[in-house]
Amino acid sequence: MKIDCLIVGGGPVGLTAAIYLGRFRRSTHVVDAGGSRASLIPLSHNYPGFPDGIAGKDLLLRLRAQALRYGAGVSTGTVNQLERQPDGTFVGISERERFHAERVLLATGVSDIEPELPNLGDAIQRGLIRHCPVCDGFEVIEREVAVIGHGNKGVREALFLRHYTSRLTLFTLGSCELTDADRLALKEAGIDAIDEPIVKVHDEDGSIVGLQTANGKIYLFATLYSALGCNVKSELAVRMGAACDDIGLVIADRHQMTNVPGLYVAGDIVADSLNQIVVGMGQAAIAAIAMHNALASPFLPA
Repeated sequence: MKIDCLIVGGGPVGLTAAIYLGRFRRSTHVVDAGGSRASLIPLSHNYPGFPDGIAGKDLLLRLRAQALRYGAGVSTGTVNQLERQPDGTFVGISERERFHAERVLLATGVSDIEPELPNLGDAIQRGLIRHCPVCDGFEVIEREVAVIGHGNKGVREALFLRHYTSRLTLFTLGSCELTDADRLALKEAGIDAIDEPIVKVHDEDGSIVGLQTANGKIYLFATLYSALGCNVKSELAVRMGAACDDIGLVIADRHQMTNVPGLYVAGDIVADSLNQIVVGMGQAAIAAIAMHNALASPFLPA
């Protein structure tokens, strides 16, 4: 299939770019491997325009319908191979399709490193396990909250949440990564740090309600925040030779283009970005406009 633009990733970022490019009358196709983190959001209250909140799956359905309305193609699959041709165009290959594209946008995002807890998917859908206090810290005001995390990352997340609730406990999972300065900061904020390993998860009607540590103590909570980090889905960019930071996030210019001409990135895989839907969608708009302007038009001067 010969197209103007190939978009790898069918989350809010990839679909936003498809909407823009479709309205630019560019032939565009989105290949969606599934598993967008947005699909796990039970109800987002910080996505603008929905004062009563919107479920992540509903947002994805709306964006997909809008992209299709403006002519973008969307298919399920995984782009396992991406190559830049001598003429500067790209060939992308999924399980069932082969695309020859003038420009490529990678919007593959990241995946959360999850704690080893039972009924994980159900607990996330019900808001018992959360990953983004920026998105939903407001919903845990003065509730009992547990944070699972290693080292300074776990400390930073707990301190961020202290703005919303004083009832906080940080579980370090038995790691010894907390410095004296970390422990002092937690103490001054009134946050308990539990170094004992978690040996059992207590649940009620299939819902996680508490953690039991090796010393036998049970800690009950309303919500658990996982601060274990993410895996960056930037393998295609790396194989293309795109410059990345030390954890694999892709470096882009102000037009969202990588150091590989014609290869753009947007969303959570971008270095120095924020893991926020609206930020990724803004980057998608920037990338789509740049991709459109970079393609030849008979009505614009060379």
